[in-house]
Amino acid sequence: MNQSQPVPAEDQGSSSYGTSQPKPHRLGLRENWRQFALYTLITLLIGMTIGVERVALPPLAHQAFGITSVLYVVSFLSAFGLVKSMMNLVAGRLSDRRGRKGILLVGWAFAIPYALIIIFATAWWQVIVANLFLGVNQALTWTMSVTAKIDLVGPINRGLAVGVDESAGYVGVGIGGFLAGLLVTDYGLRPTPYLLAIAVVVLGMLVTLGPAKETLHFARTESTNQAHHTGNTARQEIPKLTRLGAYMSWHDRSMFAVCQAGFLNKFADSLVAAFFPLYMLARGISLAQIGLLVGIYAWVWGVGQVATGALADRIGRKAPITLGTFFIAAGLALFVGTNIHTLWLVAMILMGAGMALAYPNLITTIGDTADPVWRGGALGVYRLWRDGGYAVGPLVLGAIAVVGGVTAAIWTGAALLAVSGLVLLTLFRETDPHRRKHEPAWKTHPEWVAPQTHSANPDP
Repeated sequence: MNQSQPVPAEDQGSSSYGTSQPKPHRLGLRENWRQFALYTLITLLIGMTIGVERVALPPLAHQAFGITSVLYVVSFLSAFGLVKSMMNLVAGRLSDRRGRKGILLVGWAFAIPYALIIIFATAWWQVIVANLFLGVNQALTWTMSVTAKIDLVGPINRGLAVGVDESAGYVGVGIGGFLAGLLVTDYGLRPTPYLLAIAVVVLGMLVTLGPAKETLHFARTESTNQAHHTGNTARQEIPKLTRLGAYMSWHDRSMFAVCQAGFLNKFADSLVAAFFPLYMLARGISLAQIGLLVGIYAWVWGVGQVATGALADRIGRKAPITLGTFFIAAGLALFVGTNIHTLWLVAMILMGAGMALAYPNLITTIGDTADPVWRGGALGVYRLWRDGGYAVGPLVLGAIAVVGGVTAAIWTGAALLAVSGLVLLTLFRETDPHRRKHEPAWKTHPEWVAPQTHSANPDP
């Protein structure tokens, strides 16, 4: 379906966006499938880049650097999460003004130092520094990739678009982790897995630099279409970052519920990425088997998101997100509650299914709620909260592991995810434009975001 409409002459020139606008772009998955496919390939490569680390790095702490403290081992993940969460915010904000493609290219460039530093590292602190580079890489590339897909499809099939994006990324994580496990088994922990990462990054840079196109103008077309549909042709300004952060974090109760769910979601993912390998190594599980189990979790998560994104377009966002969060809690409890390897497999599948239900649809709620003009910034705030879980989770869970063991840390994660599910059940209001009963809070309280300076009506 062609979702674009003619833009009045006064909207064709300079505007509050800060750049000149070209003619309207056709929105839709069918209309833009070639670019959508290219950005999906890019997301797959982004996932492969980090998938290598999930299997190859935790054992490196023990074998190459003699690190025995659980808290010290997982410190690499906190460093990664701290930088990634902050750079998500920066990337989203800049992309609303400067576009998506240039930021994506800068993100790819940061992955090369990450791999080289780990290859030549002689101390664990150097590995932590390497993960600062990886955090920038993942923030800039993945934020831009998902934002570009949302730009291309417009308001129709938004859940499916995000599901495809996240599916490609986490299939990539699974592929990268599985290949890294095979390479580690045959060639050792360094340098081969990180040479694979460099090859993936180079390919991603070439695709981004070549056939991938800028998508910011699609978002601007969608904003213009929405204005004509509602009869409000006043331009929506890009909010100040402080207002946008406050709106997403507490003014809108649904966005608060979404942000806390994303934050605690990363506690669970931190357990799989850093704690599960240590837990299984202590029980005599081989690196190849660990890579397979972690890969299954990522593959179920990844492949399932296409279906769960499409499901959310049909039934709404709340049910999949809430149910998925409870699934994650149940999977954690099942994994730590038994030593039967078959049940570990079931637990990984259950957690992967929970992630598939919750993860992409949490992102979709931001696309439902935000004005397209400031959607990149809103996604940045959400991803600040979400990936902040990578920064805080390993430290909190690592401290618990130091005191009570890794088992206690995993049980704590299960309890926190159960609480997160209850918050969603209580506070989250449906955001799907076709099913919601309440407009986004910023439409009722525009002063929470930014005054529409070109409107004839004063702010309430």
